[in-house]
Amino acid sequence: MKRQSGPERPYDIVLFGATGFVGALTAEYLAAHAPEGCRWAVAGRSRARLEQLRERLAAINPACAGLPLVVADAGEPDSLRALAESARVVATTVGPYLWYGEPLVAACADAGTDYADLTGEPEFVDSVYLRHDARARETGARLVHACGFDSVPHDLGAYFTVRQLPRDVPLRVDGFVTAGGIFSGGTFASALTAMGRQRQAAHTARERRLHEPRLSARRARAPLGTPRFSRETGTWALPLPTLDPRIVARSAAGLERYGPDFRYRHYASVRTLPMAIGGPVALGALAALARIGPVRTWLMNRYEPGRGPGAEQRERSWFRVRFVGEGGGRRVFTEVSGGDPGYGETAKMLAESVLSLALDELPATAGQVTTAVAMGDALLARLVAAGVVFRVADAR
Repeated sequence: MKRQSGPERPYDIVLFGATGFVGALTAEYLAAHAPEGCRWAVAGRSRARLEQLRERLAAINPACAGLPLVVADAGEPDSLRALAESARVVATTVGPYLWYGEPLVAACADAGTDYADLTGEPEFVDSVYLRHDARARETGARLVHACGFDSVPHDLGAYFTVRQLPRDVPLRVDGFVTAGGIFSGGTFASALTAMGRQRQAAHTARERRLHEPRLSARRARAPLGTPRFSRETGTWALPLPTLDPRIVARSAAGLERYGPDFRYRHYASVRTLPMAIGGPVALGALAALARIGPVRTWLMNRYEPGRGPGAEQRERSWFRVRFVGEGGGRRVFTEVSGGDPGYGETAKMLAESVLSLALDELPATAGQVTTAVAMGDALLARLVAAGVVFRVADAR
């Protein structure tokens, strides 16, 4: 690996998309929590908006009055190349990533720059693997996707659960998600994009499977599962075909601690039968509408990226992921919980992820890697210190 060879780079971290709603929350978190001596900058298309953001950040931390500003545009590859070459780690909140994300990933892979994003788009992740993983391995860049609510609580929650179970035995983990809050306009746009591109996503996933090395002596799987009543949680469990279980399975493939045969299933946890029946029907109807281009555009315009709820509404939001793990004759219950999943905690998770990539002693990895593989214990410790709860729970 040739990670970031050459002259010292001016920045440890550059946050791209900093003037958007989640981007600004991430910048505010960094202003309040980045340690002294951490060299970071904010980036976006408009210098005027960046200057306005800097004024807000200076009210949080007067040291931010001189925060560097980097003007870059997702549609201008030269500006992205300059951005990537200026930093050790680049974080981006600019989505949907299928539309806007790849040029920045390419620039980071070429420059040997670590990259982190908030995508929940499986097609984007698979296409990045196919086009940029090999180059990132050559340069030493770590490409870490899904560093927000997609998929940190689930990836590190499964990682935390595995640590409570015996070594070198087959392991089974189920995750059950509940949340109360509003997800971001960017997340909604990404979800609609994914729903409208199921055929293309399936093709890209098949291409990835053809090129991805297979495990020889181990197995790591994330089957969809079936709807059922979960006695462990006392709720109806509905399979979630999101990016999260794929991320967990890739962490299991990359880490021997998950044992010789690992299986993960991912569910939404629903309390009542009417909700268990109505939820999939509504989601299916939305997916059907998302396949119609003009309708998809109309839906996206109803809830545009870059806007979000006020602080009071975010304060009332929450999430909880309960895990049931089994293996070697042992059964454990664990839980990951926190506040506003769509905005506040997502900004916190992204910020702590890039601080970890920039500042922590981490395993020697490169290419497309998950949060558990790239950062593991270091990120887990950071999130606990930041108020995200990881705990061993009692059986219901």
